Amino acid sequence: MTNCHILGKNQPTMKTLIIYMSTHGCTKHVVEELAQALHGDATIHNLKAKKQPDLQSYERVIIGGSIHAGQIQRKIREYCEQNQEQLEDKQLGLFICCMHEGEQAFQQLENAFPEKLHQYAKTEAILGGEFNFEKMHFLEKLVVRKIAKVDQTVRKINHEAIQNFANKMDKTFSPFLMLI
Repeated sequence: MTNCHILGKNQPTMKTLIIYMSTHGCTKHVVEELAQALHGDATIHNLKAKKQPDLQSYERVIIGGSIHAGQIQRKIREYCEQNQEQLEDKQLGLFICCMHEGEQAFQQLENAFPEKLHQYAKTEAILGGEFNFEKMHFLEKLVVRKIAKVDQTVRKINHEAIQNFANKMDKTFSPFLMLI
């Protein structure tokens, strides 16, 4: 786990857990940028680690992963299903990293997480993606060349979407504001 201790001026301290998986490193870079953009304490946890994070210590939980062949990593999906009840009690953010845009990207986001978590999510986002040929094995390169018609590393991380996602997670909802 990595801790990024960032406190904004006059901001209430909120502990955030960012749970992710990254195949070739793109999601890891996105998560690090996201942790820096959030107000409060952000702890980063890669689900590849053997030890599972304790959700009780956090008010906010953000979960994300990369999309390969239309699917998010199996461990991300399983973690969400196994911890769904606890996640419903948190300020929840969901994101994916993928190379598609528009309707196809939104469909991949929809398919990445259990339906019920989408209902509880404070915000959701598609934060861009990457084809990293230096880190792909032969078969992955072959598939990307044939399907995506790409034959070199392409990076399309959406820095504006990362900042917008962080801003939405930082917004506080107060039922008392509705009375004014």
